Amino acid sequence: MSTAFPFTAIVGQDAMKQALLVAAVDQEVGGVLVMGDRGTGKSTAIRALAALLPEIEIMSGCAYNCSPTTKPVGLCEACRSDSPRANSKPKKITIPVVDLPLGATEDRVIGSLDIEKALHSGEKAFEAGLLARAHRGFLYIDEVNLLEDHIVDALLDVAASGENVVEREGLSVRHPARFVLVGSGNPEEGELRPQLLDRFGLSVEVSTPQDIKSRVEIIRQRDLFERDREAFVKKARRKETALRKKIEAARARVVDIETPIAILEKAAELCLALGTDGLRGELTLIRASRSLAALEGASEIDLDHLRHVAPMVLCHRLRRDPLDESGSHVRVARMISEVLG
Repeated sequence: MSTAFPFTAIVGQDAMKQALLVAAVDQEVGGVLVMGDRGTGKSTAIRALAALLPEIEIMSGCAYNCSPTTKPVGLCEACRSDSPRANSKPKKITIPVVDLPLGATEDRVIGSLDIEKALHSGEKAFEAGLLARAHRGFLYIDEVNLLEDHIVDALLDVAASGENVVEREGLSVRHPARFVLVGSGNPEEGELRPQLLDRFGLSVEVSTPQDIKSRVEIIRQRDLFERDREAFVKKARRKETALRKKIEAARARVVDIETPIAILEKAAELCLALGTDGLRGELTLIRASRSLAALEGASEIDLDHLRHVAPMVLCHRLRRDPLDESGSHVRVARMISEVLG
């Protein structure tokens, strides 16, 4: 039994929890960036999500979490071949949530030559990195704004293509690497590179609660958890199970959610009014709305879904306007009111 702090026991921070759930339903929404004060539950929520996620099927013995139902073009070389591994019985695992520590080397992230095999048998074999382990799951980076540039470059290449290519020491390896990038950090410690910021589908800001009632409840829940973790987790199990089933149902339903033309027009009108670059804003807005609709059990996207996800989709995509001193959240809220009513 996992003893991570239960997701359903987290007090407040509703926007952060909603963004993580939306990304959990549909991987194509993109990553989630959570920025804010220290001690506001960012890492707690992300690690709690790991314990909450449903299981997925993978090829038995595959180092890259390949799916048995994926077309050959999306599989690793071993699973595409006629080897026994490709014909073995699939197994179920929890959706992976992989930590990428700040001090990680590029070899550890993208993979490298397996030195042990090279020394013992003279065989050139590939040792899979963190990107391989994160395929079909989540890659979590705490203090993402402090990530070294060469690691950021590697992440951007893989995030754009969905494939990790490693060519070194006579090795040439390609494997699928599609994951939800989740980052957290404190904005006082520096900003993200624009290229990396653009790769996050959703972005939310968290702050320390300013009301006594919320602060007391957070302290009380954390104290109960620290005193008896197993009992606390056991007490929350029913709510955790219900939310897990809700995510599983939404993941199955999301492909069937209808998107009316009127909703597409409103999404485009909103992004045009805000001056977002490219079409990634509209695409993410529709995907996130569809994911939220699936979570709520709706059959199609409506304006309420657009209103709800628009701040987390668009606030980090705005250009800085030197003539407008209001923050991005104020500008987005203003346009949501004007365009969506």
